[in-house]
Amino acid sequence: DVQLVESGGGSVQVGGSLRLSCVVARYRFYNADHCMGWFRQAPGRGRDGVAIIDSDGSTRYAESVKGRFTISKDYAKNTLYLQLNSLKPKDTSTYYCAARSGGYCGYLLQTSAAWSYWGQGTQVTVS
Repeated sequence: DVQLVESGGGSVQVGGSLRLSCVVARYRFYNADHCMGWFRQAPGRGRDGVAIIDSDGSTRYAESVKGRFTISKDYAKNTLYLQLNSLKPKDTSTYYCAARSGGYCGYLLQTSAAWSYWGQGTQVTVS
């Protein structure tokens, strides 16, 4: 099975930045059509979609993070990234990397149940 391992979380001040990484094991980005995404979940809340990147590099973002967060992937390193800028207290959450097969998944940004593979999560705290 595909394995996803996140890192890069931490505690930052309001307005600060972080870069989250998700190393993908047992699967190569070149293998087949796939989608990758970042989701987040705060205590007592559901898991919300943050950003998605399709096989062709198309991206889609939640309205709350547009202009502040950037999703990208490095084929050589088989790694997915999420750059978080201008962080706000409401961005405090556990962030999860996710993957699924398929060429286009933008419509699944807010459908966490449709994603097949998940990482263990990395905590981001903004204060």
